[in-house]
Amino acid sequence: MVEILIHYMAPIMFASLVVFLLLGYPVAFALAANGLIFGLIGIELGLFRPDFLQALPERVYGVMSNDTLLAIPFFTFMGLILERSGMAEDLLDTIGQLFGTIPGGLAYAVVFVGALLAATTGVVAASVISMGLISLPIMLRYGYDRRVATGVIAASGTLAQIIPPSLVLIVMADQLGRSVGDMYEGAFIPGIVLAGLYAGYIFLVATFYPKAAPGLPLDALTYKEPDGRRGVISLGIVVVLAGLGAYFYMKTTSIQGGADFVVLTMSIGVGIAFVIALANRLFRLKLLSVLAQQVIFVMVPPLALIFLVLGTIFIGVATPTEGGAMGAVGAMVLAMMKRRLTWDLVRQAAESTAKLSAFVVFILVGARVFSLTFYGVDGHRWVEELLVGLPGGQIGFLVFVNVFVFFLAFFLDFFEIAFIVIPLLGPAAERLGIDLIWFGVVLGVNMQTSFMHPPFGFALFYLRSVAPREAYIDKITGKRMDPVTTGQIYWGAVPFVIIQCIMVALVIMFPQMVMHYKSAGTGIDPSKVNIEIQAPDLPPPLNFDEPPKIQ
Repeated sequence: MVEILIHYMAPIMFASLVVFLLLGYPVAFALAANGLIFGLIGIELGLFRPDFLQALPERVYGVMSNDTLLAIPFFTFMGLILERSGMAEDLLDTIGQLFGTIPGGLAYAVVFVGALLAATTGVVAASVISMGLISLPIMLRYGYDRRVATGVIAASGTLAQIIPPSLVLIVMADQLGRSVGDMYEGAFIPGIVLAGLYAGYIFLVATFYPKAAPGLPLDALTYKEPDGRRGVISLGIVVVLAGLGAYFYMKTTSIQGGADFVVLTMSIGVGIAFVIALANRLFRLKLLSVLAQQVIFVMVPPLALIFLVLGTIFIGVATPTEGGAMGAVGAMVLAMMKRRLTWDLVRQAAESTAKLSAFVVFILVGARVFSLTFYGVDGHRWVEELLVGLPGGQIGFLVFVNVFVFFLAFFLDFFEIAFIVIPLLGPAAERLGIDLIWFGVVLGVNMQTSFMHPPFGFALFYLRSVAPREAYIDKITGKRMDPVTTGQIYWGAVPFVIIQCIMVALVIMFPQMVMHYKSAGTGIDPSKVNIEIQAPDLPPPLNFDEPPKIQ
């Protein structure tokens, strides 16, 4: 019996952790308790010496001194400030007016704004709650199917999980021992493609079920010219000119491709458009319509923040932690410009940031206690041999791991999966020759489903907290509106979970979406670099044939 227990200590330890989690114990305490209990059992069985646990303080100190994790409170604080700054409200209102008359226009606006908020806040809760409070009543007012409306809001909010500066990408890079900047660069294009897939689903719904996603009536549009025109053409001309100008400028620089090229081109293009719109307003040139000016002025703050955070990280000016710090300051400046920065707001954001940071650190400390004992009983070798020995090589490994993580996401959130499972999967992936940045992005897309899985998806809970539970009277139309049921929210999430699974397959099938991060460099040909070293001034050679002179 003792021999069996010693031989199967690692799987028994892992199974005990699963039982603890299913019983509802807090994850941090379940991890730490398992580590200590099985550590004592291992000492008793002679698997390791009692002084083995003396390594624990050093591992805990390693958590506290980890500079990479400093980015988490910065990005969390930035997202919470932006949530209350009114930026989401301005974006949704203006972009909704831009897409309004198109069938599914409001849903397109939600996807577009969700991607922008993801690239500025990096916090799922902030994005889902903001869009749920602002856009859901409007979508219900104009006859959107409740499943389509709630599904697109929840899914667009979860884009903050995969589009940088995502918190999960920071944790993933730390657990896999890779650069956060590389993880951000690799995840940028898959995040944009996923937003495009969401928009494609809305297009299909609006085409085949137009009553489920109608366009806004003309009388609901407020940004019009005196003669009734919307002025979309002038906006299109400015966008094309700004885009071409930015593209040709960036092609003349040393940056040749990748996410950094996209972010910097977009930022320069918006800058050009902003200069045109500002000149039009100051000198009353009447080159732009009211809608065009409004769109440009509303787009400048979030895109400026994207450049401040992601642009500086991608071009190597700032580390992710420094980028997060600049983003937090930028968010406070934006809130101050909108006259919404108050002491109350800063206090609430700081308290929420402290709670989330403490939550992360507690889980990570518990994970370090668990992993110390798990490694002590050779659990890492057991997991590695189990996964490497799967049939199908790399593909078999990826299929098994993604299915495993998908089902884990029903019960655990992304922090728990990242801290418990990813350190066990990384060595096996590396042994199979899988690039860990690509592997991390694949799992990052997969772990998005942890926010969307009924019945425990956090994005669904966030939306449930702001969606109307009872019938209400609409303030604009005066009509009696039915409530949004929990079942409608859950069914609305299902198509988007399927889309997320399709995106996992696409990243596996087309790895270059991620692997471009390796080719994103300075654009300098190393073969043409000529290094000239000037010979130093040396003293005259010594003559050993002459006797030394004594002065």
